[in-house]
Amino acid sequence: MNRHFLRFKDLPPAEISPLLYRAIELKNGADSRALEGMAVALLFEKPSLRTKLSFWIGAEKLGAKPVYFSPEEVGLGQREPVSDVAKVIASMANMAVVRTFAQSTLDEFGENSDVPVINALTDGEHPCQALADVMTMLEIRGYLDDVRVAFIGDGNNVAASLAYAVAGLGGDILIASPNGYELPYGLRSDVGGYTSDVAKMGSVIQMRDPVEATRNADFVYTDVWTSMGQEAETAQRLKDFRGYQVNPELMEYAKPQARFMHDMPAHPGEEVSEDMLSHPSSVVYQQAENRMWAQMALMEHIVRN
Repeated sequence: MNRHFLRFKDLPPAEISPLLYRAIELKNGADSRALEGMAVALLFEKPSLRTKLSFWIGAEKLGAKPVYFSPEEVGLGQREPVSDVAKVIASMANMAVVRTFAQSTLDEFGENSDVPVINALTDGEHPCQALADVMTMLEIRGYLDDVRVAFIGDGNNVAASLAYAVAGLGGDILIASPNGYELPYGLRSDVGGYTSDVAKMGSVIQMRDPVEATRNADFVYTDVWTSMGQEAETAQRLKDFRGYQVNPELMEYAKPQARFMHDMPAHPGEEVSEDMLSHPSSVVYQQAENRMWAQMALMEHIVRN
């Protein structure tokens, strides 16, 4: 079965928990050579530390040979049409991991690939990050069907994938954003459709006040105010997001055992205070490591299905 993972909703809600438990098994020492003898092409148009490292090492642990392509080597849609690149990679590799800008570029790549394609980040979604996020939450809490997550900041690609993941597991995510930076309404409605057959439906609630979003939260999550490709908007975003910083004072409104999360890289002094990454509530490095284990479970799941 050829199965792409271009958006988080490509993974049915019923398959999220088994995949997370498998990721935890792999982290705890379970062995898998599910990709033995395969080649995994890593095609990245954006810089990366955690994504490149986790996919490269994860693929090797599963028995595969990772082959990396930098932006200069390919030039998707510029040096060569997206369709041609996809067809060439599919003719030699067994899986493609693509990190690009537009979601439409990834969609076109998937349409022209005869081997599975995984979204390693687009401007629209970051589904592998969301898998690692909910895996981290599961490790900490042991169950997620009533989890309450506060996301403070831009309703961006990270927030989008996390909304599907949390709601798909029966939890609630409250997103506090300044005016004009909300998670798109159409996407919020789509999450409702994604969870319509789930026994306990989760929810996505968009709001303005970060304090209200954080109140009684189990996890408080934030991301950078200015993502890659938005550098020209930096000055305006710094003004618009004033008051949306996650700091120890904001964490006081969450539950006593609440954890702080960030997908990194972080910009201390902007979306987080200088001390938040090392704050006692921080699980950002556990979250970063879990990228590898969650993606290993995903790759194994794809080739076995």
